[in-house]
Amino acid sequence: MTAAPDGPRPRPGALHRFRALPLRSRLALLVTAAVAVAVAAVAAACWFVTREQLENQLDASLRNVTVSDVYVKQLFTACTRPDQATAPQVGGTYTVQLVTAAKSTCTSAGASPIRVTAADAAVAAGVRDTALHTATTENGRRMRVYTYGYESHSPVSDLPTRSFAVSVARPMSEINDPLSSLAWMLMVVSGIGAVGAGAAGLWVARTGLRPVDQLTGAVEHVARTEDLTVRIPVDGEDEIARLSRSFNSMTASLASSRDRQAQLIADAGHELRTPLTSLRTNIELLARSDDTGRAIPPDDRRALMTSVKAQMTELASLIGDLQELARPDAPAPGPLQVVALHDIADTALERARLRGPELTIRADLTPWYVRAEPAALERAVVNVLDNAVKFSPPRGTVEVALRGGELTVRDQGPGIPADELPHVFERFWRSPSARQLPGSGLGLSIVARTIQQAGGEVALRPAPDGPGTIASIRLPGAPKPPPGL
Repeated sequence: MTAAPDGPRPRPGALHRFRALPLRSRLALLVTAAVAVAVAAVAAACWFVTREQLENQLDASLRNVTVSDVYVKQLFTACTRPDQATAPQVGGTYTVQLVTAAKSTCTSAGASPIRVTAADAAVAAGVRDTALHTATTENGRRMRVYTYGYESHSPVSDLPTRSFAVSVARPMSEINDPLSSLAWMLMVVSGIGAVGAGAAGLWVARTGLRPVDQLTGAVEHVARTEDLTVRIPVDGEDEIARLSRSFNSMTASLASSRDRQAQLIADAGHELRTPLTSLRTNIELLARSDDTGRAIPPDDRRALMTSVKAQMTELASLIGDLQELARPDAPAPGPLQVVALHDIADTALERARLRGPELTIRADLTPWYVRAEPAALERAVVNVLDNAVKFSPPRGTVEVALRGGELTVRDQGPGIPADELPHVFERFWRSPSARQLPGSGLGLSIVARTIQQAGGEVALRPAPDGPGTIASIRLPGAPKPPPGL
């Protein structure tokens, strides 16, 4: 196959060139075009209405003209016996012409004969009563002609009745000259209106798009400097104001997200520094013992290895919590699974008993089925039970109950002060009294996130009848699984 030769590129059409213009130019052109079309339509309508009125007035004036019998006789005599009389003149702008059935004419003195039409001949022959039309004189002048059959009413008149017709005419210039002046005036006014509309449209476009320019400048500034503190002044309730509010909300959300990310990195670094420092110290002690040949006592070595394992476990747990928090806030795609909350709670209880063998853990679980992500939900319940085990005193009691979709875990620990309750679900937040205990401060944050994604609620409150704290998890569901599960 051979490639087709490159032909001339097609020129962009008018629509493409119009779309390539700036928005304010397009708005100005559209306003100008709309006003120009409107003004042209009004001017045309005014011109046609004026022409119609002038023609009606001219026709009415021709119908109202009365030619006397004496004048007709003089004109008839001048035409039939030119040696005895001359054609009389008529005053004003009227032209009078006698027309016979044979289309012969007799015109008043000083006027050019008007061409006779079939309608005029029909009136002269008595076939029609009147005729009203536009005709042309022999010298090319257009005339408006009214023809009527002549009947003599004067006793001195010896003219034959209805043997000819009388045509009364006036020049069309009486209409055309004012119409021409009116047309020029309308064109000038339309032009001035179109230019004014263009200027007004450009001013309106600039004024209306000023907020858009501000928004564009703000976006370019954010893209150039990554400064998310920029805000656009909002005035009014129109679409531009809504767009400005949306932009301000977006930059505020982005700034908050960036601040949270920075805080997360800073907190993660702070939390990782402690176990890493302890690991480094222990490993340096072991390495120095090997390098110097000075053996560490067995008990001390065993304690060092236990500390290393504990710090590695804490690091692994912290990294797992960070990975959990790094997931998007939205739930995983796809439908959630129907899981038995009582079974998950029972599994979490087994792990809690292993971590707190000296504690008494009592459970009262009634069936409850929910829609959630099984692994995430189990991790959330385990975190709640781990907190209860961690803060319970030796040989204390942990009470777990599941009734009507509400899972409650009560411990007998020191409790949480009222001023600290609003912060317990924040990332890396730890109570001052718990800073010496193992943990990263991410457990309850993961619990809150998981429960909210499942459509539930989680809360901590002081125990009403003694020391301790009650953790409450409420999830929508049913006491029986759906059919077919």
